Amino acid sequence: MKEITQKLNGEISRLTNKTFKFDERVKEGWFSAVYFLKTREIAKNKVPDNYVTMQFFQKDHAVLCGTDEAIALLHTFADHPEKLEIHSLKDGDKISPFESVLTVTGPYQYFGYLEGIIDGILARRTSVATNVYNVVKAARTSGKQKPVIFMGDRDDHFTQQAGDGYAAFIGGSTAQATHAMNEWWGKQGMGTMPHALIQMFEGDIVEASKAYHQLYPEDDLMALVDYNNDVITDSLKVAREFGETLKGVRLDTSRTLVDKYFLRNQHLMGTFDPRGVNPELVFALRRSLDEEGYQHVKIMVSGGFTESRIKEFEELKVPVDMYGIGGSLLKINIGFTGDNVLLNGKPQAKEGRRYRPNPRLEKVDFVDSDQ
Repeated sequence: MKEITQKLNGEISRLTNKTFKFDERVKEGWFSAVYFLKTREIAKNKVPDNYVTMQFFQKDHAVLCGTDEAIALLHTFADHPEKLEIHSLKDGDKISPFESVLTVTGPYQYFGYLEGIIDGILARRTSVATNVYNVVKAARTSGKQKPVIFMGDRDDHFTQQAGDGYAAFIGGSTAQATHAMNEWWGKQGMGTMPHALIQMFEGDIVEASKAYHQLYPEDDLMALVDYNNDVITDSLKVAREFGETLKGVRLDTSRTLVDKYFLRNQHLMGTFDPRGVNPELVFALRRSLDEEGYQHVKIMVSGGFTESRIKEFEELKVPVDMYGIGGSLLKINIGFTGDNVLLNGKPQAKEGRRYRPNPRLEKVDFVDSDQ
């Protein structure tokens, strides 16, 4: 496949088709709705000299993502892509309801069958980017931004990791869990220990942490402390063992469990939900670490966190230093629509739709790097 560079105002600033591992069957129409394929044939045979303007929009306030991917798709699979006129916003742009984010002008038979695929790309990437942006905003209080780690690898099909990780990056996440999630901009995944590691050391968090630190001494040591459902006891164990070497602890307590700290101190219960990672547990952990001189140890929480749950924690000033979030960031809640709105340069669209010029759109030129 030729590498096709997208140029914006004369400067290379977008991801290229070489970034994306497109399935070659796109060209065959394998992923396009059949009625688009039939329409392509009708246009080719009956009205080949028509040219249309297709306009893409959505209906929310959002953080746009997927434009580079959509444009690369057009440049890779459209017939005569050099003859298409493309105008687009950029990944990361804040967008408004019904704002045009991408327009494509040319003969319908050159590119029309890609409409549904482009809608899907923009919908998924923009949904993830917007979800992450909202979570990151929720984790920003008093001018301080707390890190948000994207941990969505177990919540969706693995083939989506690269695109979802890129969208999370566009949305503002601090780091991603897998190497694939970082693929499109050349970084690596970040992570420390799962419960499986502790299980192999028979639940001994100290021994598991020793093994981790011996093999990965350059990593910041972050101990996972909920394996035995006793986060304060286990946090203090690793803190006493490692001292300044221990950089942080992570709580991932199941929402169906009550930590043993509350079972030992049942007089504390009755005014809050004691299950899972709850504010009172984090407050108690912070006090316990501080009382023994481990103020430097950071607290990370994960397990079912959402934008609203983070807002609740931040409003209560729960001493969380970073959040790990997965499934809630992958909800597809933004849908895009592609409409033909101009025919041969004149307004022609279905009732209720119209051409919406957007001065923010910038022309994207086609450059074949092999020439």
